Amino acid sequence: MNEWDSRGDLEEWMRELLAQDAYTVRPSPAPYPAIRRRGLAERRRRVAVTGAALIALAAVPVGAYAVNGGDGGRAADTAAPKPSASVPHRSAGGTPSSPSGPGRPATPGQLLDGITFEQAAAGLKECLRAEGGSAGGTADLGRAQDYRIILAARSTGDSNASGDGIHVVAVKERSADFRVICSLDDGVASGISTGGSDAGPPNAGPVVPDFNGGKLYQQSFIDKGHWKLPFRWGVIGTVEPSVAKVTVSYGGDDTTATLDGRWFVAAGVLNRQVTLAPRVKGYDAAGKLVYDSDTDSSYERSLP
Repeated sequence: MNEWDSRGDLEEWMRELLAQDAYTVRPSPAPYPAIRRRGLAERRRRVAVTGAALIALAAVPVGAYAVNGGDGGRAADTAAPKPSASVPHRSAGGTPSSPSGPGRPATPGQLLDGITFEQAAAGLKECLRAEGGSAGGTADLGRAQDYRIILAARSTGDSNASGDGIHVVAVKERSADFRVICSLDDGVASGISTGGSDAGPPNAGPVVPDFNGGKLYQQSFIDKGHWKLPFRWGVIGTVEPSVAKVTVSYGGDDTTATLDGRWFVAAGVLNRQVTLAPRVKGYDAAGKLVYDSDTDSSYERSLP
C-alpha cells in the first residue's frame, strides 16, 4: 500500500466516524419542567404583591387623596379635605342675605301665623317680580337678595280685599331704611307699599313709627266700626341706637316690640272694634321715656 492509498483510507475512516457522531452527539434538552416551575412561582409572587398593594390602598382613609406633582420625580403628597368655611353671623339685624334670596329676621317670632321663612321669601320675590320696572328705573325695587324680612303675618280680608292673605315686610337698609310691604293672596301678589325713613317728619325723635304702614294695623275705612275679627295687626318703624325698648298698645293690649337693627316690629291680635291707632312708646337703657306717639304732633292718633 502506497502513501496515497493509506491517506484515502484514513479520510474515509474519518468521514465514517463523523457521520456516526452526528447521530449520537445531541445538545442537552432544555429544562422545561424547571422553567415552568419558575414561571409559576413568579406569577404567584406578582399576584401576592398586587393583593398587598390593594389591601394597602383600601386601608388609606377616605378623606385622603393623592396630589400629583409636576416634577415627576417627587413622591406624591397627601392632603386632607379642608373644613367648610364658617357662615357669617351678625348679632343684630338677622342673618345676611343669601345670593338668591332675602335675609332672615332677627328672631323667629317675627314670622307669625305658621308662615315659614321660605314662604315669606317666595312672597317677597313674587311681589318684586309683579311690580316689575326696568333695572335702574324709578319703578325698580331691586332683587330679593337686597332685602331682609322683618315681619310676615296673615292679613285679614275686608271690603277692599277678596279674602285673607299674608303681609310680608322687608327692608333694604342700605338705601335710607327703605322698606316694602307686600300683600299676597294665595301666593299671588295683590299689592305693594313702599316707604323709607325720609317719609318721616324733619324733626323726628328717636322713635319714628312708619307713617305709611297703616295697612298693617287697620282695615278699610269703609268698614269702620265693623271690622272683621279677630284681626292680626302689626306696627313697624325705625329707632335710634339710644332706644333700648319700644312698647305698642292697641285695643287695650300692651306688646313689647322686637328691636331688629334700625327697626322695631310689634304684632298682636285684635278682638274688638277700635277707633284709635296703636300707641307707641320708646325708652332708653335707663328706662326713661324718650318717645310717646300721643305727644307726637305728626302722628295720626285717630283711625280714618
